[in-house]
Amino acid sequence: MLIDSHAHLDFPEFEGEIDALLERAAQAGVTRVITIGTSVASSRRAVALAEKYPAVYAAIGIHPDAATEAGADAIEALRQLASNPRVVAVGETGLDYYRLPGDPAQDTAIKAAQAALFEQQLELAAEFGLNIVVHQRGDCLQDTLQRLAPYQGKLRAVFHCFGGSPQAAASLIELGHLVSFTGIVTFKNAGETPATAATLPDNAYLVETDAPYLSPVPFRGKRCEPAFVRLTAEKIAALRQQPLEAVARATTATAEAFFRFER
Repeated sequence: MLIDSHAHLDFPEFEGEIDALLERAAQAGVTRVITIGTSVASSRRAVALAEKYPAVYAAIGIHPDAATEAGADAIEALRQLASNPRVVAVGETGLDYYRLPGDPAQDTAIKAAQAALFEQQLELAAEFGLNIVVHQRGDCLQDTLQRLAPYQGKLRAVFHCFGGSPQAAASLIELGHLVSFTGIVTFKNAGETPATAATLPDNAYLVETDAPYLSPVPFRGKRCEPAFVRLTAEKIAALRQQPLEAVARATTATAEAFFRFER
């Protein structure tokens, strides 16, 4: 039994195919999928999918890339969704400095908008007793941790699509957070990701697809889907010298402790 802890089932790549996707996922042993909102509209679609399909749960949030476009009423719109029992987390939210334009004034404004929206979503998560799904890309880890610090003991974060070192992961875990691995762990150019996946405690990580992105080998470059999280779990099992069942059992238990499946 596996849980795909991060997918985007509301994206147009999957339109009209959700029933078939979930059937293939079930055949691969993937029993639950968390579909992740990236905007108010995306979050609404995520909730609608979670209400329709028993195997699907929703996270609601606004991606940092959308921070400058989010309207003044965006957080109130998320608040209206947050009480839905099919909502199990807030996110994905966070900071992304990877594609800043390079103009100092623009960069400063974008960073400020991302930080403000991130903090508002952290406050929303704390208000509803939810944990948070963090997107962190570019040289922004310290800024991310600074924003999280006031919520220590109030909520936990999962750093999705984690690609950092074992030491970086250990520092997050020490703060009570989790990391999550995508199909990148199967790539030849995965950097330190395999070493990190091999050495973490059993209760410190999740598996995800980030579907439709980041398909694991042998499907790299093709559209990803929830069933493929099994391939990521199989790779991690090999790296950890554990049976797949042990990885599935551990990551499912960790996901059940982190997400609010039973609200």
